[in-house]
Amino acid sequence: MASQSQGIQQLLQAEKRAAEKVSEARKRKSRRLKQAKEEAQAEIEQYRREREREFNQKQSTVLGSQGDLSSEVEQQTRQKIQAMNKSYRANREGVLRHLLALTCQISPQIHCNYRCTS
Repeated sequence: MASQSQGIQQLLQAEKRAAEKVSEARKRKSRRLKQAKEEAQAEIEQYRREREREFNQKQSTVLGSQGDLSSEVEQQTRQKIQAMNKSYRANREGVLRHLLALTCQISPQIHCNYRCTS
């Protein structure tokens, strides 16, 4: 019986050691998973920053050229308005004289569709 209880004790100790090894293995696995997750998260963050930087560069390139175009359009618009104002000032008197002459020169005529019935 003593050898049997000693055998049981050895089995219990072996089972306890095996449980500790399994527990330690699970802890190691958990640590490795956490570490892998952290590494993946860092890699994702680095990739996101890199892509965001590229996007900002492209955006500034495109918007920068659009900003140049808008300022060029504004300048052309100002030049055209100045040219129209200059033309208006130069031709205003002549156009007014011509309009007044046309309205003041009245030449009564009978319309071509008028029929004399008498």
